[in-house]
Amino acid sequence: MSITVKKHLLKLSIVCTFSVSAAEKPNIIWIFSDDHSYQTIGAYGGRLQHLNMTPNIDRLAGQGMRFDRCYVSNSICGPARAVLLTGKHSHLNGKKDNKGGFDHDQMNFAKILQKNGYQTAMIGKIHLNGAMQGFDYWDVLPGQGKYNNPDFISAEGKEKNKGYVTDVITDKTLKWLSDQRDQSKPFMLMMHHKAPHRNWAPAKRHMGKYADIEIPEPPTLFDDYSGRGTAAKMQDMTIDKTMQLNADLKCGKWYKNNKQYAARNAYYAKHKPTGKDLVKWKYQLYMKDYLRCIWAVDESVGRLMNYLDETGLAKNTIVMYCSDQGFYMGEHGWFDKRFMYEESYRTPLLVRWPEHVKPGSVNKDLVQNIDFAETFLDLAGVNSPKEMQGESIVPLMKGNTPADWRSSLYYHYYEYPAFWHAVRRHEGVSEKRFKLIRFYGKDVPNGEEWEFFDLKNDPQEMKSEYSNSDYVDEVERLKKELHRLREYYQVPAGGDA
Repeated sequence: MSITVKKHLLKLSIVCTFSVSAAEKPNIIWIFSDDHSYQTIGAYGGRLQHLNMTPNIDRLAGQGMRFDRCYVSNSICGPARAVLLTGKHSHLNGKKDNKGGFDHDQMNFAKILQKNGYQTAMIGKIHLNGAMQGFDYWDVLPGQGKYNNPDFISAEGKEKNKGYVTDVITDKTLKWLSDQRDQSKPFMLMMHHKAPHRNWAPAKRHMGKYADIEIPEPPTLFDDYSGRGTAAKMQDMTIDKTMQLNADLKCGKWYKNNKQYAARNAYYAKHKPTGKDLVKWKYQLYMKDYLRCIWAVDESVGRLMNYLDETGLAKNTIVMYCSDQGFYMGEHGWFDKRFMYEESYRTPLLVRWPEHVKPGSVNKDLVQNIDFAETFLDLAGVNSPKEMQGESIVPLMKGNTPADWRSSLYYHYYEYPAFWHAVRRHEGVSEKRFKLIRFYGKDVPNGEEWEFFDLKNDPQEMKSEYSNSDYVDEVERLKKELHRLREYYQVPAGGDA
């Protein structure tokens, strides 16, 4: 048993027992990673599952529920976190892209939990400028944060911390749980990891992982985008041209004397691959560094789950794991996110809630990140304010899908023109089978371009069927549904929102 756990158990023997009202309310722990794709979680299967990438996250899935159709409303970091806090789409919470600030004065779920007897804590990456509101304790990375020896900002100011960022965030989380929380209150704790965000810098101890393994390539690694429109063809997020050997893959002048990356620098100096060989080599470096970053996150999940088990907190604590959005693992030759295509639009979501969520269960209902704030409040037995736009997924957790549960989702991406990746603005509607996307604005032919996909027949979204006469009725139906959702979510009429 660890010293921290022993210390906590000693405290429990001294501190008075929880009040009855507090004991009835569950604790909530929200684990949030940055750019963690569902493709790199073993519990989701796929071409990478044999790599044993996430044993602890898989354990969480085995002890709880895996959501297979969880999506985001705007696939980019800052806006995803604003949606998480407010339960509102980007056009209403005011955070449409990564530029500019965020209005912390608006309502968020943490403020409501505070007023209803919960102690709240936020630790790690939030990527929203300004002092956090609604949290009794907060200690967060400034902006993107650093992988090594990161600075943190709290109500007391800025402080540098030694170590690897994933470990530091986990240490801070366990310290808050064991030493700093008010044990007379239920708590809402948010542990937000920086990893595996670009530039994918692993902990030194993990550099040997996957060293002798060839990571399977996606079948679309050399996609030519012939089946899609301007946005797919003109983006700037390819492994081939956009991914930088030096800054991203640690192969170049900045790293030539760094022992952690010596092998790749020596290989490149000797072989200097070009063309498709270079893409394949870059893909291997990218994926291995990404998965090594994930390994530290998985260790963090394991440490936290072990702590809950050892202290007896697990029984009345809900643990949820999610990412701010999906990410491309070489599909379509890409990395990054932003598009409404599946790999960046879909995000993992796993929930463990002893005696309430059936172990090993799977949910396939349409869930979106606008639902999270309402879910936290529902778990705490608190009504959501009318301004929040999502729905609580608590009934889904318990295996009871409401008869009127949604059959479609609305998406809107705004950040163009932009310094990063050149993904055109677009909005769209998706169902379980069909998806309609409207690209619009500057640098889109005639100001508007549509794509339509049948995910049953084309799960990799290789060819838009917008002009296919066989789908004319479905296209028209989804256009009407897009119009309905715009009205329902109060999206301003005409062009951008």
